[in-house]
Amino acid sequence: MKRFYREAGIAAEGVGFQILLDGKPARTPAKRPLALPTRAAAEAVAAEWSAQPAEFEPTSLRLTRLVNTAIDRVAAHRRMVVQEVTRFAATDLVCHRADAPAELVRRQQESWQPLVEWVRERFGAALALTTGILPAAQPEAALAALGRAVEGYDDFRLTALHAATAAAGSLVIGLALAEGRIDAAEAFAASCLDELFQIEKWGEDREAASRRAALRANIEAASRLLDLLRAEGTA
Repeated sequence: MKRFYREAGIAAEGVGFQILLDGKPARTPAKRPLALPTRAAAEAVAAEWSAQPAEFEPTSLRLTRLVNTAIDRVAAHRRMVVQEVTRFAATDLVCHRADAPAELVRRQQESWQPLVEWVRERFGAALALTTGILPAAQPEAALAALGRAVEGYDDFRLTALHAATAAAGSLVIGLALAEGRIDAAEAFAASCLDELFQIEKWGEDREAASRRAALRANIEAASRLLDLLRAEGTA
C-alpha cells in the first residue's frame, strides 16, 4: 500500500495515548481509536508508522497489528481468547519429550524442564510429561491454574501472550516470556529445539527456514509489546 500520511505522533487521551497520523486520530480496521495504555508503547507504534517507506506492506506493522487485534478482537471476545490460549496447555510442546537420541533428550531436559518447574512454582500448575506421539492427560487442577493466570492478563498483554503461545506451540513458553522468565531469543530457541536439532543432522530446508523466520518475528513482536507495556508513562 502507498503511504498516505506525512508524519505519525501521539497525544494523551483519557487513560491512554492516541496514535495520530498527520495530527488526526488513527483508527483500527474496525474504526475504533488506535490507542495504547503506556506512552512507551504508543511511541513505538508511532515510530513504526514513521519508519514506513513510500510503499509498504501492512504486515510490516507488526506492533500495530497486535494492537489492532487487542482492540478489535480480544476486547470483544475475551472469554474465547482466554480459552484458545489455555487450550495449548493440554498439548504443550514442553511436555512432549523424546526418548532418543540421548543428545536430544538432554537438550529438552536442559531447556524445557526448568520452565515446567517454573510454571509449577509460579502458578501451582504441575503438568504431566510424556514421550511418544500421544499427549499426556493433564491434571484438571493444572489446567485450571493456568486458565486463571491467562484470565488475569489485560487485553493488550493477552494479545501478546496469545501471539507468543501460538508461535511457540506452548503456553509454558508463552507465559515464561510474558512474565520475564525468558527473553524472545530463548523463547524462540525453546520452541524450535527439536527442529534445530534435526537441522544439525540433516541440513536446512528453505521453506522451513522461512516459516521459522516468521515465527521468530511473531515472538519478537509479542515480546516487544510486553516490554513496552511494562514501561512507565501511563496517562
